Amino acid sequence: MLEPREGIPPVIADETALARVIAAFAAGTGPVAVDAERASGYRYGQRAYLVQLRREGAGTALIDPVACPDLSALGEALSGVEWVLHAATQDLPCLREIGMVPTRLFDTELAGRLAGFPRVGLGAMVEGVLGYVLEKGHSAVDWSTRPLPEPWLRYAALDVELLVDLRDALEKELDRQGKLDWARQEFDAIASAPPPEPRKDPWRRTSGMHKVRRRRQLAVVRELWQTRDRIAQRRDVSPGKVLGDAAIVEAALALPANVHALAALNGYGHRMGKRQLEQWQAAVDRAKGLSEAQLPQPGQPVAGPPPPRSWADKDPAAAARLSAARAGVSALAEELNMPQENLITPDTVRRVCWEPPAVVDAESVAAALAGHGARQWQVEQVTPVLVEALAAKEA
Repeated sequence: MLEPREGIPPVIADETALARVIAAFAAGTGPVAVDAERASGYRYGQRAYLVQLRREGAGTALIDPVACPDLSALGEALSGVEWVLHAATQDLPCLREIGMVPTRLFDTELAGRLAGFPRVGLGAMVEGVLGYVLEKGHSAVDWSTRPLPEPWLRYAALDVELLVDLRDALEKELDRQGKLDWARQEFDAIASAPPPEPRKDPWRRTSGMHKVRRRRQLAVVRELWQTRDRIAQRRDVSPGKVLGDAAIVEAALALPANVHALAALNGYGHRMGKRQLEQWQAAVDRAKGLSEAQLPQPGQPVAGPPPPRSWADKDPAAAARLSAARAGVSALAEELNMPQENLITPDTVRRVCWEPPAVVDAESVAAALAGHGARQWQVEQVTPVLVEALAAKEA
């Protein structure tokens, strides 16, 4: 499919046009297909730069959320309507920012996983389920570009063109496999989940951090990361375009004494101006000037069990429980024809195996799984497997 059925709609970029779209979509029928395009890798943050919708009776709408940053009236008009998204958790944060929050949803990617499809990208799903090949050439472009080129708008409109058709076909397939109620529980969990908490110490996720061992070097990573983040936010560009992670780690390991030494490191070469070099060296110097008490501690405090690779030494019985549980979950996932992580999260399995209930039985294991956020269908499927694994290793 190379062209939307009704052609490429005009981009909605003013309040009058938006009001017409809201009225049309409120009067439409059935589920609404929703998608959003971000400028990851180009701009700071994960805001939406285009929102696409399609609903029976309303057609397709392309909305510019830069020109129309408050779409809460549209969100309210679609309250109670089922929203169809592909990989919903990727788009929901940026939609929430502009006032669009679904009360009900259907996630076609997650539906594909639960139904056992080997490839769950939108293009692969549309082709495999509906027999259409979508034009998929513009997913990684800079969607903050204005005006948006026509080929990009065509691609964006096609992303919602067949989403409701795909939803209907997947619903039938899930029903055939006896998994439709499972899928609905998953969709309800996504729709009702609160926004994620901000990451603690996000600088610790700098790529290559495993090489940085000393606390003074960790302080350099933190200072450079925070300086880069402020600059990226001010300039509204992706942090990686300001300074690469590899360059941050390089400076942390070298602890350069001055701008001249910094300029000799990878990532700070001849293209970088004197003023830029000075700002990075100033960050290094700030970290070098911190007292011992101000230096970050190595490693993050880990909530929950330690990494499984250390279990055999710390608690051999727990390691044996985990091995048996993993084997059981893997076999069950294969039997149910779905990825293990969709059957039950690996983190949940680890937590239950590290600290099993005092008395291992179906009731206590089910309560432990529910306590870690497992859905009812997951509890029902996984409890017998874990009871067997935990009981066998306690014997």
